[in-house]
Amino acid sequence: MALHPVVESVTARIIARSRPSRGAYLAHLEAARMTGVQRGALACTNLAHGFAAFPANDKLVLREYKKPSVAIVSSYNDMLSAHQPFERFPQIIKDAVRKVGAVAQFAGGVPAMCDGVTQGQPGMELSLFSRDAIAMATAIGLSHNMFDAAVYLGVCDKIVPGLLIGALHFGHLPAVFVPAGPMTSGLSNQEKAKVRQLYAQGKATREELLEGESQSYHGAGTCTFYGTANSNQMLMEVMGLHLPGAAFITPNTPLRDALTAAAAQRAAVITEQGEYLPVGRVVDEKCIVNAVVGLLSTGGSTNHTLHLVAIAKAAGIVIDWDDFNELSAVVPLLARIYPNGDADVNHFHAAGGTGFLIRELLDAGLLHEDVTTILGKGLRAHCAEAFLDGEGGVTWKDAPLASADENVLRTAAAPFSPDGGMVLVAGNLGRAVMKVSAVKPQHRTVEAPALVFDSQEQFMAAYKAGQLDRDFVAVLRFQGPRANGMPELHALTPALANLQDAGRRVALVTDGRMSGASGKVPAAIHVSPEVLAGGPLGLVRDGDIIRVDAFSGTLEALVPADVWCARSQARADMSPNHVGMGRELFAMFRSTVSAAEEGATTFGLPSPIPTTVALHDAAAVGDSLPGSDEDLLIKKPI
Repeated sequence: MALHPVVESVTARIIARSRPSRGAYLAHLEAARMTGVQRGALACTNLAHGFAAFPANDKLVLREYKKPSVAIVSSYNDMLSAHQPFERFPQIIKDAVRKVGAVAQFAGGVPAMCDGVTQGQPGMELSLFSRDAIAMATAIGLSHNMFDAAVYLGVCDKIVPGLLIGALHFGHLPAVFVPAGPMTSGLSNQEKAKVRQLYAQGKATREELLEGESQSYHGAGTCTFYGTANSNQMLMEVMGLHLPGAAFITPNTPLRDALTAAAAQRAAVITEQGEYLPVGRVVDEKCIVNAVVGLLSTGGSTNHTLHLVAIAKAAGIVIDWDDFNELSAVVPLLARIYPNGDADVNHFHAAGGTGFLIRELLDAGLLHEDVTTILGKGLRAHCAEAFLDGEGGVTWKDAPLASADENVLRTAAAPFSPDGGMVLVAGNLGRAVMKVSAVKPQHRTVEAPALVFDSQEQFMAAYKAGQLDRDFVAVLRFQGPRANGMPELHALTPALANLQDAGRRVALVTDGRMSGASGKVPAAIHVSPEVLAGGPLGLVRDGDIIRVDAFSGTLEALVPADVWCARSQARADMSPNHVGMGRELFAMFRSTVSAAEEGATTFGLPSPIPTTVALHDAAAVGDSLPGSDEDLLIKKPI
């Protein structure tokens, strides 16, 4: 199948736009590459420190400078269900790579916070910035320069993007991503949503709400709805950074363990000593376009209109919301997973999963097949499903030709919708993203008076006081990354859904986030520029008529131009949002963060390097410099 002309043109535009920064990035990658193992760049005292506590046989391998060392970077903690399974993974990985003659070392841990726990809490204001903190923690772990490849253990919202951003800053190293998998299905998403709405109406007790939530989130693994966490896992497969079929295998099962072992061994194979597939080459412009298409075709998380921009930037690639918008117009919706439907990701996997999805998109000309993945092949090799081979290993079979449940997963010839359900809206209020795949057509256009709020708490106080039983557009401002870290605003979802169900015409416009669980209420989110950066959302006043129209892509305050121009920006005291719960430590993030459409990053695009002196050339001089007595006792070759 020929590539769709819009996919082709968007890709060409991205390649042209990115040429200077991508060229600089690849130059950095080549400067960091070296022949032989990376630890060969270390002075002997450096290396001795790097394997001092290791078992004798592993230490011998590391001393010989012949076999690769694989870094393990993990987001393990045992409080969060998605990350708890990673406790067992390091030993599986170490045992697996020994079988192929390599060594694995636990390079470092990264923080992992859960938006489900911090939702509506002060800690949520650290959430988005935790992505870049995770990237920084990844860089610290890899900076020891002991490693020839890395396996990254991560699942949830900011963790996988953060790990990938960190990995791309070490783009000369191959990278394999290893998920933990989703928890088994519990209380249905439909029932969970119903309990939440009843509680918001005061018709369910807190005990009933907690029981419903506990039945939904009940065991090890990711939440089973299709939010940012599970969008991450789908993206890692479409980008070729997972082994095929790895995303949605539940934790603590033989197949999950076998896939983890196989991923570790693959990481050892694709080093400089083998097939050499550095992650900075795997993640190229075509790979990024494939990721956007995969996101749109599944109704994935709106958070990735930030994260994919940031991931691309880390690889020297420049994308924007126009790219998302143009692709969304031609990419059909092939999956219905909550909140876009009733099914969860376990149902999606059982219906055919990512292998089926990738094949359908390839056959429709909507994905680039000619990309390099961790398999060293084109994307067609990922149209597969994983099974145990009878000896504890993994084998792959072609993805099924037909969906096992067309209420969950469909072919490109008979999609749920002809478009991806994510649109760009723009006007005198700025540029924003709307996810409409779960919004019924009759609710996709709202024209109503504005009610302006400066916090979620103000909105909820008005709702509980019965002041919102009317048609309105809630304008929630001062929620951008500069203001308070751009928290998710899901505390508003049940209340807005109740008002919509009661027949009111309601919508939300905000410079904050609604994330992967954006639901049935129309919401123009990530409004850019944000109010604290002078964005026009700060000019809106109560009673202004606001038009939000997903069909025409309109985001307008219907205010006479002379009145609009005469207004001054609203101001708010944000100091309470900058103290407590560790928020003081993130002041540097708030002061340097880029706009939402630029990925809300605290780092910039790669810049050219003045010379192409490889990093190992500078490091290797350590053995010829005066040092401690310890330096004098250890001399190469070891």
